[in-house]
Amino acid sequence: MNQIIVVPDPLNPEDELERLARRYKAAGGMGIQVLNTLGTQADGLLNRLPVAVQDQLTEATRAALTQALGAASRSRGVVPDQAEWLNATVSAAMGAAGGFGGLPTALAELPVTTTLLLRVIEGVAEEYGFDASTASVRFDCIQVFAAAGPLEHDDGSDIAFLSARMALSGAAMQAMITRIAPRLAVVLGQKLAAQTVPVLGAAAGAAINFSYTKYYTDMAHVHFGLRRLSVEADQPHEAMVERLRTQVLALKAQQK
Repeated sequence: MNQIIVVPDPLNPEDELERLARRYKAAGGMGIQVLNTLGTQADGLLNRLPVAVQDQLTEATRAALTQALGAASRSRGVVPDQAEWLNATVSAAMGAAGGFGGLPTALAELPVTTTLLLRVIEGVAEEYGFDASTASVRFDCIQVFAAAGPLEHDDGSDIAFLSARMALSGAAMQAMITRIAPRLAVVLGQKLAAQTVPVLGAAAGAAINFSYTKYYTDMAHVHFGLRRLSVEADQPHEAMVERLRTQVLALKAQQK
């Protein structure tokens, strides 16, 4: 079980579940709007990348995750956690720099952006009272990347990442990274492709980085909010996941 180092004010389970459901439901919309603004369908973006890049993208993403795992934690001892708007702004600036020079600079930016995203997720974990320096919480931080991604519409895939658990070990961490890398590679590959669009590369990189940072921040809030809620309510985490699913479906029904 995750170690709680700070216990914030007690939560009202029903109110917190509704809040998390609304945050979950609102996540990712901006990323889709950005791609629509570029006039490109998300499914076709990866075809814009050179075949050599497509073939190496999963391995590059796996390496970026592994590198980010150490770098994000080390940076927390130097630079304190920042407000969400500032994280998104910094990420946007990095995306603009990455897109300015086309594919070469976008590829160079990939591990830096991955580190920033993981650092943001760790900050959210701390916000909910979890110690991001512990192996179990770092494991959960990597797990947040198992969400379907801001360009997906499969709620089942998104919510399923909340329930996935593995035996905690160094090998399990690498297994988790290996399992998540292909999914994250698709998301980051679409970002890279958008950054190669002539003239619009820098603007696309900034807007997409901003959107992705917001998306994974929201997913981290849902993940660690449910973890904290299950501890406080002394209920199985899986039960809380199902209650969240019910809340999301209820919100969707209200919009029809």
